Amino acid sequence: MPDTTNRKEPKRKFALWIRESTLDKVRKLYKSDNCSSQSEFIEKAILFYTGYLSAEENKSYLSSIVTSTLKGIIAESDNRQNRMLFKLSVEMAVMMNVVASMQDIDKVSLERLRGECVKEVKRLNGSFSFDDAVDWQKG
Repeated sequence: MPDTTNRKEPKRKFALWIRESTLDKVRKLYKSDNCSSQSEFIEKAILFYTGYLSAEENKSYLSSIVTSTLKGIIAESDNRQNRMLFKLSVEMAVMMNVVASMQDIDKVSLERLRGECVKEVKRLNGSFSFDDAVDWQKG
């Protein structure tokens, strides 16, 4: 909300026709809005409402700005996640090669293990830890 108290523009007095009930609201509320006068309160209300109307006129502009900003944020997030997944895949490939070089496991046992792992990861909803693997291997 623009500050109306420090404007360089001179104020102009004019007649204002207003309902008594509306004026009562102004009298009750202007101090709670930190206004020094009822005129300041009314001016702030007018500025607020004209800003609202201007925003209504510019909805399509604001909508496109918000959409564009969100698309940028999402694209950057996707790029970051893809980089992290790539790094994770590289580390897993290294780990699998180290483990495979130390074990002599046949293809049938490997496929059976893969099937069991799929079931276990599904059961744990993707939250599978090394501790889970140790517990599972020990039966």
